Amino acid sequence: MNLSIKKAVVLLSGGIDSSTTAAIAKHEGYEVYALSFDYNQRHRVELEAAKKVALSLKVKKHLVIKFDLRAIGGSA
Repeated sequence: MNLSIKKAVVLLSGGIDSSTTAAIAKHEGYEVYALSFDYNQRHRVELEAAKKVALSLKVKKHLVIKFDLRAIGGSA
């Protein structure tokens, strides 16, 4: 196991802030792991953007966690 590899977990929404954060981490030499959430949001364009950013940056892994917010209220 190589402990010298720098790793970063980025919460990737697909918006400009998280996408920039992922790009900076990649540029700084980090092995980037992207994490996105699918909560049945009305505007699914964000999740599609996150997938495109992850592919473009060639992140090590992009994990999308699905959960349903309807049990506690509406969706954004």
